[in-house]
Amino acid sequence: MGDLANEIAGLRAEVHRLNEHRFVRIHAKPVRMIAFQFFRGLAFGLGTVIGASILVSVLGYVLSSVNWIPLLGEWAAEIADQIESAR
Repeated sequence: MGDLANEIAGLRAEVHRLNEHRFVRIHAKPVRMIAFQFFRGLAFGLGTVIGASILVSVLGYVLSSVNWIPLLGEWAAEIADQIESAR
């Protein structure tokens, strides 16, 4: 019977420790959870836009310098011209 009481006491201590964890405290209140998820979404969106911009810029630069492949070179030059005219 003593082992069971020790196990229950250990479980209670562990549950108490988990309930005090930052993640649980943030998600325990709906307003905090909404704010946390909102800022998380903003960071994700900003990172996606910056990453896509860098990737498209690098890809456009690489494709604009590929003139030795006839079809690909013409297509890349046309994209580069459209980008330049948009500026």
